[in-house]
Amino acid sequence: MDRAAARGESVDVADFTVGDEDFLIDGRPVRLLSGALHYFRVHEDQWGHRLAMLRAMGLNSVETYVPWNLHEPQQGRFHDVGALGRFLDAAHEAGLWAVVRPGPYICAEWENGGLPHWLTGALGPRVRTRDAEYLRHVDRWFHRLLREVVPRQIDRGGSVIMVQVENEYGSYGSDQTYLRHLAGLLRRLGVSVPLFTSDGPEDHMLTGGSVPGVLATANFGAGAREGFDVLRRHRPKGPLMCMEFWCGWFDHWGAEPVARDPADAAQALREILECGASVNLYMAHGGTNFAGWAGANRAGELHDGPLQPTVTSYDYGAPVDEYGRPTEKFWLFREVLAPYTDGPLPELPQPPATLAAPVAAVLPEWVPLGEVTDGLGGPEQVTGAPPSFDELDVDRGLVRYRVQVPGPRRPYPLTAPGLRDVAQLYVDGVRTELGAPVPGPASVELWVESLGRVNYGPRLGEPKGLTGGVLHERQYLHGVRARGLRLDAFDDAVAVAKLPFRPVLPGEPDCGARGLHRGTFDVTGAGDATLELTGWVRGFVWVNGFCLGRYWSAGPQESLFVPGPVLREGENEVWVLELAGAAADSGEPGLALR
Repeated sequence: MDRAAARGESVDVADFTVGDEDFLIDGRPVRLLSGALHYFRVHEDQWGHRLAMLRAMGLNSVETYVPWNLHEPQQGRFHDVGALGRFLDAAHEAGLWAVVRPGPYICAEWENGGLPHWLTGALGPRVRTRDAEYLRHVDRWFHRLLREVVPRQIDRGGSVIMVQVENEYGSYGSDQTYLRHLAGLLRRLGVSVPLFTSDGPEDHMLTGGSVPGVLATANFGAGAREGFDVLRRHRPKGPLMCMEFWCGWFDHWGAEPVARDPADAAQALREILECGASVNLYMAHGGTNFAGWAGANRAGELHDGPLQPTVTSYDYGAPVDEYGRPTEKFWLFREVLAPYTDGPLPELPQPPATLAAPVAAVLPEWVPLGEVTDGLGGPEQVTGAPPSFDELDVDRGLVRYRVQVPGPRRPYPLTAPGLRDVAQLYVDGVRTELGAPVPGPASVELWVESLGRVNYGPRLGEPKGLTGGVLHERQYLHGVRARGLRLDAFDDAVAVAKLPFRPVLPGEPDCGARGLHRGTFDVTGAGDATLELTGWVRGFVWVNGFCLGRYWSAGPQESLFVPGPVLREGENEVWVLELAGAAADSGEPGLALR
């Protein structure tokens, strides 16, 4: 029984099916005009506005992924799985159908492609296969997750019209037994709406990622006719759909920003619709990688090059930007979509409130990074070789490794082969570059920070930390003490308040030093704002306990989005976790909201 019927309310149910040429609602052909909007990248209080923006652009559906690692950050500890259900209810209220892509793998430029670190750390390349232990965890997760989806299907009076089987599997593997298991699992757990897969329009991808009897769709950013021709070679019948029309792209830290010409994107959208196809704009509204959940890629055609961490903003060059505002692309898309919609398009909703006046923050207190790690980190482990982040149960965050160089001995280069991702080396308390000669005896500290786990390609699930040990010349250094600091440890405001904060002295080395800096700012007229950081190098920012995400002077992102619901009238608290440390002569770092 669905939720509304259980309350004694009348419900409008419909039959959504896949025909030989079209999608059908109660037997009537319908074209899906969908847009991707990830509930986990938008503050919940702003879902309604963003969904209304999609309706005003001319869309009739919304699509979302579901990140497993967000909802089960530690094995058996579920966190707010109900957020998906609340989002699907909001979509229904907004008059939009919903397309759900539950994974278990999602890519999405999200940490580890949405797979929990505790799963990939234990199973490695056995994930995304028929491996019995992996499937046991997937089955258990789907049993919980689908409670949010099944009662909200269109044939039960809800908004959900389609559910995806895995995600772009043909770009990764070829285990048809695994895909058939997932499709069967979805059916056994009550999914009655059509299932689908999505892959790039290439033969090997469609061969590896499609499932017999399940609708296949294609993902691309241009060349609709060619892409659909390839899809038709594999599936002569069934409605055509571009499940991911890449109308923009994402950015990496330290790289040039990526932009797509709005007119070019509008013409590519027009071509999709002229083919008689349905479409899902990826992204319609990108949102933000709050709380350090941004993933990373590997450079190179075969994804075997250097790490490329994704920035905090997931604006994506979408028609509705990170702040919820219509862009030039929005108006061009609205014009292209209008002839394919029923009746006049809705007016745009009222824009969200914005900060009434700029304000500067003062951060008069701080705690050195070592003391933060001692106070909020996990237990220190003593092992022969350095443990990985996964072995220390750290998904997002950093690890402090300590080891002794025996002596006496002459100076030899100290290296960390297999290092992932970035490390800072201290020898007897002095900052030193990796590879520099180090004499013995000496006390060594290596601070390793995760810049985001790989979310796509064959390096998915690779471990973080000192994965190749610590070498002094050719000799491994053993007897390693390691303590991890999870980023979500800062969710415990009481524990943070107990840290031994001390005054920051202007002009002294502790100004902008590595550690947790705390302060306040006063707001009159709360609303969406931009947080600008000057003089800080790399770290994370919290406002009133809400983690805005990573900042990094490497660019191209130079500021952080602050959702209006995070702010409050009067005094607001801000924390800055600086992980690299500003140079002592760089001046006092600043923080301002505009």
